[in-house]
Amino acid sequence: MKYDIHRVRAEFPSLAVTDNGAARVYFDNPGGTQVAKRVMTRMMDYFTTMNTNHGGAFITSRQTDALLEDAHRAMADLVGATDPGEIVFGQNMTTLTLHISRSIGNTLKAGDEIVVTRMDHDANISPWLLMAKDHGVTVKWLDFDPDTYKYDLTSLASNLSSKTKLVAVNYASNAIGTVNDVKTIAKMAHQVGALVYVDAVQLTPHFVTDVKDIDCDFLACSAYKFYGPHQGLLWGRRELLEKLKPYKVRPADNALPHAWETGTQSHEGMAGTLGSIEHMEWIGTEMGDGGASRRQRIVSGFHAVAAYERSICARLIRGLENIQGVTVHGLTDEADFGNRVPTVAITKQGAHPRAMAESLGKENIFVWDGNYYAIEVIERLGLTDKGGMLRIGLGQYNTDAEVDAILNHLDRKSSF
Repeated sequence: MKYDIHRVRAEFPSLAVTDNGAARVYFDNPGGTQVAKRVMTRMMDYFTTMNTNHGGAFITSRQTDALLEDAHRAMADLVGATDPGEIVFGQNMTTLTLHISRSIGNTLKAGDEIVVTRMDHDANISPWLLMAKDHGVTVKWLDFDPDTYKYDLTSLASNLSSKTKLVAVNYASNAIGTVNDVKTIAKMAHQVGALVYVDAVQLTPHFVTDVKDIDCDFLACSAYKFYGPHQGLLWGRRELLEKLKPYKVRPADNALPHAWETGTQSHEGMAGTLGSIEHMEWIGTEMGDGGASRRQRIVSGFHAVAAYERSICARLIRGLENIQGVTVHGLTDEADFGNRVPTVAITKQGAHPRAMAESLGKENIFVWDGNYYAIEVIERLGLTDKGGMLRIGLGQYNTDAEVDAILNHLDRKSSF
C-alpha cells in the first residue's frame, strides 16, 4: 500500500497550527518530534480514568498496573525484545544512562578500559567519562573519518583488548546522520568480553530497531524522538540488569523492571509512549504489509516510513548540493542512503549557522543550529569556533513542498 502523507499529517494536530496565517514547518525533529493523536488520547485517558500510583488495592491502581504492563510489552515489541521486564522507563536517555553507568562503574576497577566515540551525542560520552574518573578507568576513543563520516573499525580493533569492559556507541548520529554498523561493533566488543551500550535515540524514529539482531547488551532511546511524550527508555539484558546493583530506595521492588525505575514514574508518559507505538502500528496496517503481531505491524510501519523518508531526504540533499556555497556534512551518495537517517547538517560559505536559523525562523521554518550536544563531532569537523552547523531534520510528516521551501530560502538568500 502507498504511503499516504496526507493521512499521516492528519494524525498530528500541531501541523494545523499557523502563525499569522503561516504554516509551521517542523525540521527540528532530531531534537524532538511532534506528537501523534494516539499519544494525546492515551495520556488524556490516563489522566481522566486512572490517575494514581500503581500497586494499590483499588480499581484505578489496578488499571494503572495493567496500562504500565502493556506499555512495557509494547516497548519490548518496538525494540525486538521478548521480555518486558528488560524495559526500563525513565525521564530521558541521559538520565537513564547516568543512572546505569553508576552501577556498571561499581563492577570496574583501576586499569580497566572503556571505549567511547567522537560521533556520539554527549549523553553517551559524559556519563562514561564521569564513571571512568570515579573508578580510575582508562578511556579510549573511537574516531570517525571526517571525509567519509564513518567509523574506521580497524581503529576500534586497535583499541580493544582483554582490559576493555564496555564500548559505548551511537546507532545513528544526531549531527551528521550516519547509521553505524553496531552489529559488527558489538561482535568485536564481545570477542574481548566487553559490554556494548548503544544510543539509539536517533535511529529509533526512522528504522526498525532489533536488539536481538545487533546483539548489544543495552540500548537506550527516547519516546519524544519517535512522536511520543518526553520519556526515556532503556533495554538491557535480563541477566545483566539482575546482576548489577541499582541505586534505589529500600522499599522499592527488587524485581525487574521496577528495581531500575527509581521513584514514581511518569505514568502518563508511559501511556503516551504506548500511543506512539500504536501510531506506528497504524501506519504498518494502513500503509504497509500489516501483520498478525504487534511487532510485525511495527516493523511494517517502519519500512513504510523509511521508504518515504529516503525519498524526501534525497530531494533535500540533491537540492542542497545545487546551492552555491553549501556543504553537506554527511553521506550524500544515494547508495549510502540506507546507512543514514534523514538528518542533514550543512554549512554555507559566509553564513553563520545561527543567522541562517534565525532567517528561516522568520519564515516559520524550524531548524537547529550549533552543536546539538554532539560536541565531539563539531570539534572533529573543525567547526566549533564557526558556530557549528545548521541541522535540517526530516520526519514522517514532512513533505516535498516543505523541502522545496527551505531549499528556495537558502538559495535565494545571498547573505544572512
